[in-house]
Amino acid sequence: MQQPLSIVQAFHTSCERTPEKICLIFATQKMSYAELAQAATCWAAGLRTWGLQRGARVALFLENSPTFLAAYLGIHMAGGVVVLVNTQYRQVELRHILNDAGVCLCITDPLRYAELQNVAEVLPKLLAVITMTDWNTGTLESWTDRRAIPWEVTSFTPAPIQFPQADDLAIIAYTSGTTGRSKGAMLLHRNLAANSHAVTTAWRWTAADRLLLTLPLFHVHGLCVGIHGTWLTGSTVDLRRRFDAVDVYDTLLQGNVTMFFGVPTMYTRLIAEARRRTSADQFVISSEQLTSGVLYPVRLFVSGSAPLDIQTFEEFEQLFGQRILERYGMTETLMNTTNPYEGERRPGTVGMPFPGQEARIVDVQTRQPVADGTLGEIQIRGPNVCQGYWQRPDATAEVFSADGWFSTGDLGWRSADGYYTIAGRARELIISGGYNVYPREIEEVLLTHPGVAEAAVLGLPDPDLGERVVAVIVPTPTASTAHPRLVDELVALCRVQLAAYKKPRQVFLVDSLPRNALGKVQKHLLKEQLCEV
Repeated sequence: MQQPLSIVQAFHTSCERTPEKICLIFATQKMSYAELAQAATCWAAGLRTWGLQRGARVALFLENSPTFLAAYLGIHMAGGVVVLVNTQYRQVELRHILNDAGVCLCITDPLRYAELQNVAEVLPKLLAVITMTDWNTGTLESWTDRRAIPWEVTSFTPAPIQFPQADDLAIIAYTSGTTGRSKGAMLLHRNLAANSHAVTTAWRWTAADRLLLTLPLFHVHGLCVGIHGTWLTGSTVDLRRRFDAVDVYDTLLQGNVTMFFGVPTMYTRLIAEARRRTSADQFVISSEQLTSGVLYPVRLFVSGSAPLDIQTFEEFEQLFGQRILERYGMTETLMNTTNPYEGERRPGTVGMPFPGQEARIVDVQTRQPVADGTLGEIQIRGPNVCQGYWQRPDATAEVFSADGWFSTGDLGWRSADGYYTIAGRARELIISGGYNVYPREIEEVLLTHPGVAEAAVLGLPDPDLGERVVAVIVPTPTASTAHPRLVDELVALCRVQLAAYKKPRQVFLVDSLPRNALGKVQKHLLKEQLCEV
């Protein structure tokens, strides 16, 4: 398969090849490639009519739906840049991302529109919001004069297909280090196309596949792996609004899908569901079904976005008869390494680089390559790597070497036979349920409470989520009398200000935080102390 110049081109190539083939299944709705292409070209025409300029940023603040996919293609066909926005984001995150990216238009739904209104006065660059009530109908509201008009996607005459250039900016996907505000990784159309070509090649993805996708589309795992791979190969995606272990388990038993992509938390919950049914004498996958493949044709389970526990790997194989293929990626570089499709899927490792990509381990101090088996920082190089951070040349310079190697901030080593193992994170990133959680952001919210003198946020091991968010608080001297329900108030504060998965699941009150000679909080000591509790 020849590598396309963009995912838009890949989609339309598949559409021309098999226009009537089902591209998308969503609840009771089915859309062929031709129908999704029609919807996308109508979106492109509507956006141009509104006045979208080439290179302008459009935010998608939507849950999984056909609207997301049609609008995503339409924005690119109209020459715009997509800004992905986590549907759980609230006031703090929305203010930063929408202003930082200079978003001029946001496409959302009624539930999330209410959250946008909470920060309307501090979004001066946002000119309009399209609020969709179903997949093709909504309201376009001008935020300059508060004038609202109906937005009927199908009322626009389909626009001629315009393929973006390979070097055009396609997506700004926000990520972060452990200090400062989140940064927007700039992914070009050729980055998306190259990585999708590498992934589909490595995983033997063909037009005959049907992917069950419950990952959120605002995340590169769901969008840039699941959806892009589907469009590139001309296959079918069975898209769900969200993950539900009972629903996924039942779907797997029906035998209609060939691939499932998830994060470790999803696999632990599928294991729990399998054990629940076994204990209740309900229908469980049998060895005969696994052998025959009649009711259970899933050929590939993939895990990513967080480390997969070896115990989960082994339990899943026992119950489902297959070894999960673990891979390693990140927002800035998309997919980096993968265990082999054919060959040993080694538990505890993330395999080897995808075709056409490179990885290496360097000394944290000298930045020079180290020998196999030596712990160091993982670096990535290849056509999959982003072009840097939006309007952050300083941050870009920090992570790129002169010869194009990207420093991931992850620690690991390479085995003598080429398998990479991630040992930890050089930064203080927490990965909870497959989501990246950055302590600094939560700490800043906690410190706004009058009863908090100091705050430290870290992750502790969790059998379900991988890591759970924990806050350690030094109260102010008067907090015990002025705020007798301090813990409850802090959790409520985070629930309002931040996405739900960032809310501390435990809050500890202490007299002081351990610090080094330079005054930096020693979180590793805090973690050791809390793990002993």
